[in-house]
Amino acid sequence: MKEKVFKTLDEQIEILEKKNLKIDDVDYAKKILLRENYFFLMGYRHLFLKQNNRSQFIDTTEFREIYALFSFDRQLRNIIFKNILIIENNAKSIFSYVLSQKHGYKEKDYLKPSSYNHSPEKQRQISDLLRKMKRQINVNGRQHEATKHYLDNYGYIPLWVVVKVLSFGITSELYTIMKRVDQEEIAEKFQISVENLIAFFPILSNYRNLCAHEDILYEHKTQKVIPDNKYLEYLNIPRIDGEYIYGKGDVFSVIIIFKYLLYKDDFRMMMNEINYEIDHLSGVLHSISIDNVLDRMGFPNNYKTLVDID
Repeated sequence: MKEKVFKTLDEQIEILEKKNLKIDDVDYAKKILLRENYFFLMGYRHLFLKQNNRSQFIDTTEFREIYALFSFDRQLRNIIFKNILIIENNAKSIFSYVLSQKHGYKEKDYLKPSSYNHSPEKQRQISDLLRKMKRQINVNGRQHEATKHYLDNYGYIPLWVVVKVLSFGITSELYTIMKRVDQEEIAEKFQISVENLIAFFPILSNYRNLCAHEDILYEHKTQKVIPDNKYLEYLNIPRIDGEYIYGKGDVFSVIIIFKYLLYKDDFRMMMNEINYEIDHLSGVLHSISIDNVLDRMGFPNNYKTLVDID
């Protein structure tokens, strides 16, 4: 395999022009390449490549279009991330309330295996997860003012405070090891089924990590999928071999999760923000259609009607 070597900005421009990319303002392109990184920016090239020659851009493709898709994805990440954080905080608050009320709020209570599912097949998972929780508490407990305050003044960290230092991945897995009665009480507060919550949290955790690391979002897909639901049916999402083609493990599936878990006003506000970014990107694109982007996101043509579905 040919070794990759450093390329100057002028050399990067030359490579892009040889690949048939139109650059009307070289100084602007250099500034963007320097600030955003050629490698990361070109991660958005795929929609703009010729179908019969994947090393060449579609004849009319401009540098500004690729940067517009890059910028759109950044804004989309910000919107998705802040709403995942809302749900993460909601989940942590509800989890800690229910578990503290039922089983106690000190380490000896929430780190006790008997506070969780008693089924034999869950015991190893429970042991592993409680060990991870202890590790995160030990590592992060003195890095946050609230947890440090309780350690210094009371010698323990109550569960409603310790959730501050637990990752969303740990928190979402915590739900899977709870006693069924606790899972049901929590699901009731979200007004959805236990099975939906179990499916939703790992997908949100996956997208949260992607957003935090600024990876490409708009075409990301998770291995885990959400259950079939009334929203996919209402929107008449097409199926192939009995499986919905949109809204399972793509960005649209995250939107559906938000529909379930956010307050109505928060969901409407989020969709307004996303629509604004889609409209803005659509105004810049000319070598491809905005429909190409929406297809990669898993958005059906009638996605906007999701806001008004009960």
